[in-house]
Amino acid sequence: MNRKTWIGASLIAGLAGSACAQEDMRRFKLTPLSEMTPAQRAYADAVMAGPVAATGSAAVVPGASTIGSPFNVYLRSPVLAERLRQLGEQIRFKSSLPERLKEFAILVTARHWTAQYEWYAHHRLALKAGLSPAVADELAQGRRPAGMQEDETIIYNFSHELHNQHAVSDVTFKAAVEKFGEQGVVDLIAVNGYYVLVSMILNVDRTPIPGGAKPPLPLLK
Repeated sequence: MNRKTWIGASLIAGLAGSACAQEDMRRFKLTPLSEMTPAQRAYADAVMAGPVAATGSAAVVPGASTIGSPFNVYLRSPVLAERLRQLGEQIRFKSSLPERLKEFAILVTARHWTAQYEWYAHHRLALKAGLSPAVADELAQGRRPAGMQEDETIIYNFSHELHNQHAVSDVTFKAAVEKFGEQGVVDLIAVNGYYVLVSMILNVDRTPIPGGAKPPLPLLK
């Protein structure tokens, strides 16, 4: 074996070892489809046939033998899992908010909770929907992003106040209603609230980043 081949093999082995080490940290072990109860299998099949599978999600890969988190965690409570599937699909795929803004609100929530997998999963979707990489990068560092568009500023202010103050000011509420309407405001509250639950699930599970990759969010003081 020449030196380049040896180095390449060593790097691959190191990455594989890192991925295995992270996977071992997962508290809710992945359940193979073949070992699921009928209720669990019905839920897993519904998730795999639903809109999440079309997003390129690492957690829901058509034809895979398992589903990843948060869905894998939800399996432990199949009736709740099915209710959450319907709720999550409504909030995520049928929101009145534009995709860019909805994904931005999810990133604000992920940053607040330092939900590493949630950020990993939605960062690419936010950029694909048109969010500026610079805005996402500053948010990841725990800073108020400069250069936000007007509608992004409203989303950020509302979501940031809601997470940190557990309420929103009259000025922030008025700006959101004027821009998105009352339905939009309710949908914004819902996406923040639902992804708090997702953050909790992922953080308790210690869901690893695929491939043993480094967690994308720095820890904030």
